[in-house]
Parts: sequence; C-alpha cells; structure tokens
Amino acid sequence: MGSLFIRFQEAVKTLAKNPMFANNRLFARDPRHLQFEADVNRLFLYTSYYRLGANAEEKDAEEIIDMASKASVSEQQKQVQENVHYQLTNMCQAMDSILLPDTKNGASEANNYPRRSGLSFAVGTGVASANKPDVPSTRPLNRAELSNKFRDHFQYTLDIRPSQIPHKDAGQGLFLSGETNAGAVLAIYPGVVYSPAYYRYIPGYPKIDACNNYLITRYDGTIIDAKPWQLGGDSREIWDGSDLVDYNAVPSKSQESNSDRAWRMLSKPLKKGHTENFGEVLERRNPLAFGHFANHPPKGSTPNVMICPYDFPLTEKDMRVYIPNITFGGEEEPVTMKRFGSFWFKSGRSGNQVGESPVLKTLVLVSTRSICDEELFLNYRYSNSKKRPEWSEFVST
Repeated sequence: MGSLFIRFQEAVKTLAKNPMFANNRLFARDPRHLQFEADVNRLFLYTSYYRLGANAEEKDAEEIIDMASKASVSEQQKQVQENVHYQLTNMCQAMDSILLPDTKNGASEANNYPRRSGLSFAVGTGVASANKPDVPSTRPLNRAELSNKFRDHFQYTLDIRPSQIPHKDAGQGLFLSGETNAGAVLAIYPGVVYSPAYYRYIPGYPKIDACNNYLITRYDGTIIDAKPWQLGGDSREIWDGSDLVDYNAVPSKSQESNSDRAWRMLSKPLKKGHTENFGEVLERRNPLAFGHFANHPPKGSTPNVMICPYDFPLTEKDMRVYIPNITFGGEEEPVTMKRFGSFWFKSGRSGNQVGESPVLKTLVLVSTRSICDEELFLNYRYSNSKKRPEWSEFVST
C-alpha cells in the first residue's frame, strides 16, 4: 500500500501541471475557483486511494489516476462526496453499535438504565413535546469513553491538548491518537452554518472574525461558526446553537479604527426570530467534532490534513445525529445566492431544484498522508489582507 501511495503522490504533482490546469491558470479570472478545482482533484485522488483499502492492486490505482486526468471537476466532486459519505456511513454505524441499546436483548438491557419518575414525564424529560423532537435513550458513556471505543473500531481518535507549536498564542491543538492512511476523514468542522443570505445574523457582524477564531468559509460562501459548539458535551441532546458565548471575550489583535468602530455600530447583527426551526438532536459526544481545533502549520512544517466540502444528504435520517451542524434559518427552504464581486444577491429560485435532495453544507478534514500520533495542521490560506499567526509562514499546498 505504501508504494501505491507514492504513485498517488506523484500523480498529484503531475496533474497539477496538467495542460487543463495550466490553461485555466492562464485565463482564470477568479484564482479561488482555480484553487477549488485543484483541491477537488487532490481530494479525488486521496479519498479514492483510502477507499481502495489495504488489498488494492496497482491496476486499481492506475485506473483512478487515469480517471483523475480525464474526468471533469464536477464528476470528480461527485466521487469525492461519495467517498466521504462512504466513510462517514461506516463511522456512524460504528457509533450506533457503541451507543444504542441492543434491541435484540430488549428488556434485559433496558433494565440497566435508570427508570424515569412520573415527574420526569410531567416536565417532558426524554419525551417528545409539541415543539421538541424526541431524544432516544443511549448508553451512559461520557465523551472520553466513546472516544476510546471509537478508537477500538478505527485505530484512531482525536485529542485536544496544548499545541506543540512553540509560541505563546498557539493555544490548544488537535492531535490524532493512533494511526491512519491518506484520504481518511479525520474530523468534522462543527457549529452553526450560515448561508450568504444570513450573514447579517452572524454574531459580531460585519467584523465577524474580530473576536472569533472559529469561523471558516467554504468555497461557495457558506460560513461555519464553531464557537458555540466548543468541546461538545457528554450526552445526546437537542442543540440549537445558542449556547451562551461571549464573542467579545477574545480581543482583536489589531487596533480598530474609528471608521471600523462606526461601521460596527451602524451594521449590528440581526436578531434571530422566535418562529424559526432552529434545533436538532445531535450527538454532543461525537469524537470527530473537533475540526475547529486544528492549527495552521508552524514554520518549517507542512499541512497533514486539508479541507473537504461535504454536502450531507438530509434524507439520511439515521446519520443526522452524528453531523454536528445546524443551518441557521432552518433546513427546509434554503435560499440560493449569487456572488458579484464581494457582494451576494438572491438568485430568485430555491436552493434545491426539482429532483435534488436537501443537503446540509458542512466541512470535513481529510488526511493528505499517513499519520501516526501527531498534531494535525491545516493550511487556512491566510491572505495578505488577513493577519496570519505569528508562528506561520505561507504554505502553498
């Protein structure tokens, strides 16, 4: 398998010089779109490599590499979605086997759980109400116990501990405990998902990143705010993203000018309405929901994970509890927006066309090489207009 990965690495470098990309680079008006296409190409190779498995043959690898050089970006993107969904399906099924009571044993296992009192039924604990969905019973494992059992299934889990970056501002880091191959889905970026139609609801708008280091943007303009998620929790519960978070707790490192301060006062974030469907039953113990703790690589280091947009199909009801995201404004009627320069406008049509299934726009982190007991580093692609961490340097990968 190691020799096959070397072949895949060579393919990544070769395809980057493909005339198709060279021509795009020459005539590209939007460098971000070119970067998106290059990322899709890499993700196609990495996730397909992982899906081949340990018993892969060289002819299988050559077939995928050949497809990567000929298939369109949209075709590769669909395959990446399928590859990621395949991995997450297996992970969700494993977590179901860990957390859900064994229905085959029926009453014998149910008797191991505390009985609810009449008062708990009266106040609605553990049962569905007119406004809240039912939260099914799960095994009483805490977050650390679930993480250890997850490692038993997949040979790795994630840990949060002080970063190994030798800088006082590095803070917490994301670590892989165990080992895995390239192309593995290692983490999900949790939190509240904002489409461009709801930007003005993001706390701190318009300077949304002034006091929040846990924001990330997909290529399509979708923003995910992981700050409300924090470290998750120790139960399966209804989560509406409205945890008490002080968005002014982390002062901005750059001085705010008078014009910035005036603009902030004139353009305050909008308040969430009380009628919105804004809550889902989520597994707060999810051992993968820590993508927001990955740091930008320090000088002399290269990223070992990369961002992968993942559109989770909301028709997968059994998996929904393990996707640690909720869409601001609800998931029933997405609004399609078009971008003109730095501005977004409604396109006049619904987000889902006839025949398309509704999706939740999320992000996952995919490994770019074999990793064993290491801190995970992600290239956040800071631009010159955005202050990079003092420990970082520009990384081109």
